[in-house]
Amino acid sequence: MSVLLETSLGDIVIDLEVDACPKTCENFLKLCKVYYYNLHAFFNVSKDFLAQAGDPTATGTGGESVWSHISSKQGTQAPRYFNPEFVPRFKHKEKGTVSMAVAPALEDGTKGGCGSQFFITLADNIDYLDGKHAVFGHVVEGLDTLDKLNEVFTDQEGRPFKDVRVRHVEILDDPFPDPEGLVVPESIPTQPPDNSTRIAEDEDPLATLPEEEAEAERRKKAAQASALTLEMVGDLPFANVRPPENVLFVCKLNQVTRDEDLELIFSRFGTIMSCQVIRDKRTGDSLQYAFIEFDKREDAEQAYFKMQNVLVDDRRIWVDLWVFRPSDTSMLTAR
Repeated sequence: MSVLLETSLGDIVIDLEVDACPKTCENFLKLCKVYYYNLHAFFNVSKDFLAQAGDPTATGTGGESVWSHISSKQGTQAPRYFNPEFVPRFKHKEKGTVSMAVAPALEDGTKGGCGSQFFITLADNIDYLDGKHAVFGHVVEGLDTLDKLNEVFTDQEGRPFKDVRVRHVEILDDPFPDPEGLVVPESIPTQPPDNSTRIAEDEDPLATLPEEEAEAERRKKAAQASALTLEMVGDLPFANVRPPENVLFVCKLNQVTRDEDLELIFSRFGTIMSCQVIRDKRTGDSLQYAFIEFDKREDAEQAYFKMQNVLVDDRRIWVDLWVFRPSDTSMLTAR
């Protein structure tokens, strides 16, 4: 019994342990059937550990079981969680193990258990999770997608700077009858359920410029045949395009740090073609990371080695070269 997760990084096929974990698998399959997971973000990605999704708020505190979901639609009440099914022989031994996140009991008396949040392990032998979270499936296709997910650049809380989302879920086989009251929506969701301030999966991170300047910038980049913007967000115009080697990714910035501040600081290493602190499109607040494009690759490399962990506006910054892995034509990652 399998499902296909279509993500913004590639497809993942999961085989479900329906015989050993029937309630968990029924919950997961029926949530998939009502498009619950569509456009959900992988909101917690920890390198060589796990990637977590299934929370519509993308905070780690949301989500519910399919039975709670049905009752909320009907205006009735049902427990938010169900009891986890721990099967002793299922361990977090192999990369691609799929488990339900088990929520603890709350101080208000709400019983803990499994809702909708799940995670996929990104490495072998994570025995720390055994007995704490409930294994119910294994990835059988798409390990290369997990490798891409493992390499995304995240903030201190594990949220990818560029959103990684479940675009759609295809149920390949479902042995369970629908629970009473389950209603499948007539249309598939078109908007993410969370209010993300990150770079969208299909968004140009330089698109915060005024329209006239943005258009001029696009023409300039096209004329230079660098496709810099598209390369940075993983939307390559063709597979063998040569990515820029002169771009720095700077994060952990102080919110008060401005474009001109960074440009002044980094200009001692060479000519800077562009420097932009990425900001929330609605509020204008800094998202505390930036892209700096140098005229020469050597200048970018020198800045990379000299500016790592340097104090800027009372914050120690992190600097990385934005690079392209030859085996990966679908996205860029920071090394």
